[in-house]
Amino acid sequence: MSVGMSGTRDAQAGPDAPAPRPAGDPTGLGIDPDDLPDGLVVADEHGHVVCFNAAAQRITAVSAADALGQRLDKALPLEDLEGRRWWQLTDPYGGLAIRVGQPERNLLLPGGREVLVTVRYVRGEPTGPVRRVVVSIRDTEARRRTERSHAELIATVAHELRSPLTSVKGFTATLLAKWSRFTDDQKRLMLETVDADADRVTRLIAELLDISRIDSGRLELRRQPVDMGAAVGRHIQAYVAAGQPADRFLLRLEQPLPALWADPDKVDQVLSNLLENAVRHGEGTVTIDVTPAASPREGEDTGTSVTVSDEGAGIPEESMNRVFTRFWRGSKRGGTGLGLYIVKGIVEAHGGVITVGRAPGGGAEFRFTLPVSLPAYLT
Repeated sequence: MSVGMSGTRDAQAGPDAPAPRPAGDPTGLGIDPDDLPDGLVVADEHGHVVCFNAAAQRITAVSAADALGQRLDKALPLEDLEGRRWWQLTDPYGGLAIRVGQPERNLLLPGGREVLVTVRYVRGEPTGPVRRVVVSIRDTEARRRTERSHAELIATVAHELRSPLTSVKGFTATLLAKWSRFTDDQKRLMLETVDADADRVTRLIAELLDISRIDSGRLELRRQPVDMGAAVGRHIQAYVAAGQPADRFLLRLEQPLPALWADPDKVDQVLSNLLENAVRHGEGTVTIDVTPAASPREGEDTGTSVTVSDEGAGIPEESMNRVFTRFWRGSKRGGTGLGLYIVKGIVEAHGGVITVGRAPGGGAEFRFTLPVSLPAYLT
């Protein structure tokens, strides 16, 4: 046997062995196995380990020196979740000659640590003997984080839905059972409450659909010319009409603004969320600056930047890096904590960027920049 680089060993060539590979390259792809992000273990036609890369050493806590040259079932003694020895169960060098490998599944290392394992059987010809067994090992921590995130999402949604649906059910059941006993004003109050709670459920479902589309990369944009200054102005007018003092908002437009092509509904969603956060969680004047800016997208010179800032306590420094994650809520509890996650997804779907920091007045400052994104036929 000839020893190549750390983590690999070249098997002795036989008369019917596969074409030789460069020393230290059991993959035959000109790739250093230690550069691979996942664990790679390769066994030769005799079942002896010829490659045990750095990621495999990290995941299994077995050194390459101990693994190289060992039989695969000794170097990597895997068990399934029922405690059965995996290599005896699958028998890669025996069994059916048409098998090409084993799909990814959860297996256990000695000590009970769970890993994701995929196996490929390399044959010289379709039904010939196995020449190499290639094993990919992946840590389960990333998948567990995803599963925890999904579980948190389900729990949050269940909690948020329970309250308005309980209210809707209670008021409608009461009205149906005792309609004649209530005055018109009482009926109106109950129906207005039901209407508000139904809107709350609708908003939550819309958030869930947005998250699903963002996570799957299926968020559709219907780009049209957007007047960002006018869009911000409409949101300010809506707050003033709802009872907010007009002098609480300061809109500053820097002209001329570049022509912006974006999805107007999605832009309104971003503006609505950022302004609502500033009004609800901030204090003092809410300042909105709309200015031309350098485009965040390569190949475009200009973009439009919107900065929303307030004069409240701001966001603690240690929380800045979590603001755009799921379920983040500020010091004042309330809401699902999904709004800013969706905002970031919408901005990035447009090819833009969004940041958070501290405003000159001491409060929170959110700034997002969208590229012009002119259609090809206008360029």
